[in-house]
Amino acid sequence: MKKSAVILIFGTIGLLFATVRANDIGGRWRAEFATQIGVQKYLFMFHTSDDKLTGKAVVEVGDQKREVEFKEGKIFGDTVSFVEQFNFQGNDIRIQYTGKVGTNQINFTREVGDFAKENFKATRVASTVTNAQAEAKTKAAAVPQEPRINRGRSVMLGPDDKPAFPEPPAGFNVVRDNIPHGKREIITYESKTVGTKRKMQVYTPPNYTTDKKYPVLYLLHGIGGDETEWERFTHPDVLLDNLIADGKAVPMILVMPNGRAQKDDRANAGMDAAPAFAVFERDLLEDVIPAIQSRYSIYTNRENRALAGLSMGGGQTLNFGLAHLNIFAWLGGFSSAPNTKQPAQLVPDPALVKKQLKLLLLSGGSKDGLLPISQGMHAYLKENGVPHIWHVDGNGHDPTHWRNSLYNFARLIFR
Repeated sequence: MKKSAVILIFGTIGLLFATVRANDIGGRWRAEFATQIGVQKYLFMFHTSDDKLTGKAVVEVGDQKREVEFKEGKIFGDTVSFVEQFNFQGNDIRIQYTGKVGTNQINFTREVGDFAKENFKATRVASTVTNAQAEAKTKAAAVPQEPRINRGRSVMLGPDDKPAFPEPPAGFNVVRDNIPHGKREIITYESKTVGTKRKMQVYTPPNYTTDKKYPVLYLLHGIGGDETEWERFTHPDVLLDNLIADGKAVPMILVMPNGRAQKDDRANAGMDAAPAFAVFERDLLEDVIPAIQSRYSIYTNRENRALAGLSMGGGQTLNFGLAHLNIFAWLGGFSSAPNTKQPAQLVPDPALVKKQLKLLLLSGGSKDGLLPISQGMHAYLKENGVPHIWHVDGNGHDPTHWRNSLYNFARLIFR
């Protein structure tokens, strides 16, 4: 069986791979899809020998390029598979790709651990370039380039994709000395789900007292974070202090747990952490919430319990919150990641959601490659008449969008 080469564009949290028959593998293939860190474009060179597949790709992420290689490549009939080991925010992630060859296109499935699964395709590009020339071109493209201005945008915006809120006022998350301040502390709790003691960060509002009860917002982090991540992007305690002082938010307790429910729950815990984001559903419901209820003076009804998060935490919010409307009445998904389940799976009964949910805020940045995930959710909710707020600002998958979204969400809940 002859060796042949294929150039493919694949994904950056993982990589795409060419699924072609061994005797039809030559040529170039293109693909583009949203990942955790934005839209990824890949140009990939394949080599085959019998049922073996090897190769490498040039990855384009915004204005940056790099070269990657794939492993465990196989060809079986009209299907190919391979694996990429990808390091994202300190996490070593194993990403499995499987592709089936069609006419001038390859249909791919990408599985990122147990918490994300996407389908996308690569398209054949006609070319008269020889394999040797294509490989030389691939190597040249991998050479670091001078930064260039990205004048384009891969995200397709529709008429609904616009801001629902104005920009927050200047200094909204800056410490003000002339107002009362709340308290932020790290506490431990016994997690029966994980079988160990775990940490979470808790904010109590100014003048907190056990003589009254407070509502609670559970705020979740992204794939590379832990219970301290929100402090790196903004200062939620300061943000809430200012809103409460101005009468723009209800005094509330803020809980920031670690959404990685396993014994090694470090932010750089590696690929073993992938399933732990799904396991956190049990930890949240059975361990985190009871621990907060036993330690703080809070309301325990759903009307006084909110859930929100960024990126991976946004996906967790929608997955867990919409599945447990008897527990959460206020939900906020900010830049929700590919771990988000399909809209019809999240909302199988639109009438029930309309009846029970107090608020659902979906937000994303117009420069965020993951925006299509939230766009799809918005479109489904709109089609089924489920009330929600859809907010698209001019940011990307970045801290500016997340802190602004928290500001907007905190002003609306518990009213």
